[in-house]
Amino acid sequence: MATRETRAAQLALDFDLDRAPELPALSIAPEWKDQQRLWGHSYHPMCSYLASFPAALAHAFIGRYSRRGDVVLDPFSGRGTTPLQACAEGRVGLGSDLNPFAHLLTAAKVEPATPAEARTRLAGLRLAWATDSTAWLELADAVLADPGPTGARVPIAGSGGSVTDTGEGEPVPAEVAVAFHRRTLAQLLLVRTNLRLDRPTDRFLAAGLTGILHGKSASYLSTIMPNTFSMAPRYVRDFAARTDFHSPERDVFDGLELKLGRLYRQAPPQTPGVALLGDARDISTRARDALRHRGLPDRARLVVTSPPYLRVVKYGYYNWLRTWLLGFDAAAIDATLDDAHHREPYLAFLRDVLAGLRPILTDDAVVVLVIGDVEFDRGRPIAGAVGLAERVWAAAAEPEGYALAGVALDNVAADRKMTKLWGAEAGRATKTDRILVLGATETGRRRALAGAATPIDWDWPQRGLRAL
Repeated sequence: MATRETRAAQLALDFDLDRAPELPALSIAPEWKDQQRLWGHSYHPMCSYLASFPAALAHAFIGRYSRRGDVVLDPFSGRGTTPLQACAEGRVGLGSDLNPFAHLLTAAKVEPATPAEARTRLAGLRLAWATDSTAWLELADAVLADPGPTGARVPIAGSGGSVTDTGEGEPVPAEVAVAFHRRTLAQLLLVRTNLRLDRPTDRFLAAGLTGILHGKSASYLSTIMPNTFSMAPRYVRDFAARTDFHSPERDVFDGLELKLGRLYRQAPPQTPGVALLGDARDISTRARDALRHRGLPDRARLVVTSPPYLRVVKYGYYNWLRTWLLGFDAAAIDATLDDAHHREPYLAFLRDVLAGLRPILTDDAVVVLVIGDVEFDRGRPIAGAVGLAERVWAAAAEPEGYALAGVALDNVAADRKMTKLWGAEAGRATKTDRILVLGATETGRRRALAGAATPIDWDWPQRGLRAL
């Protein structure tokens, strides 16, 4: 079997990748730009996530190209925007991601805890704290006195152990220890030990907790960094030492209770969805098995997804504090994702993804790919990275038999992009999103063209999704 490197080299020979082909424009007005920033279901802002597109964009295509009961798929689900919005609109939202943090967020949204389940579990955690807070505070003091790889050990995340189960435990990184008040850290250690991520209610609480872990307002548990991403560990350690930083005392249980109140402003999604952990290239087999197991239609009528931006985001590195809370290894996540592609391997990868998608698509399926242009990598221009969607069509989609409907442009202001974290390069990494719209067959292409002018209802929340 040819390696990705071999396929990339052959691709470079087969296509003039320095010349992006001219593709027809698809006349879909970007009405999602006119909606409020937090438009959509109240679960969407559960936790910030780099390079995610707005729920309103997903709604624009869900409304045009799917009906109630249809399966809507996102093989790069990220924080679950597409599958959640699909579920909220009566579709079967199916999301998959190779990043366990992304999988957790998607699963929490499409298979959520009920308000009663979440609040009952939170009450149980409060009771556990009231019963054994002294011991957890002593453990936090030991960590603060001796953090780092050779320092004090704490119970393993999700082990369900007691405060004394540290013999087989793990150390707390110094950058974690300095981020929290001692009482907040003690409560986090208790919660981290007791939440089991394979249980839907615990998973929902864990996902909500990641959303309030750090930020600059009183609703966050640490104020050492913004809520959108984690600052570099070394920066956090140096900043804390240089400024004598001490995080204000914040109660984990109070903060999580307020977070649940915000999440439950609307009723849970009308239709449960499916969240999978795995590689987008083999999505069809895993997705069909999961759908059939639940007695659901086993082919998707719509795909709305945004493949990882070319050489831009390290999802583990920029979420290291959240991954610590969940018991995930940030470096292992980035090594697994292998997303630092140059152009040819990236296109070869997307061809594999599109080939893998075909078995799960209906004959009239529409595939929507939101593909960001990437002009710079660490200040250096990237050859051929503007017009990337056009190259994806020529080198990945057309060879796999997809039918082209057209390209819609979505110019996004620099101050609206998560990539503003790059300072002087704000917005340059993903200045333009090109939305490549394909049909799985000629029938799908015709349906995509016919649906482009469909009027979309932007009233939200819809009937049945009012506050409980």
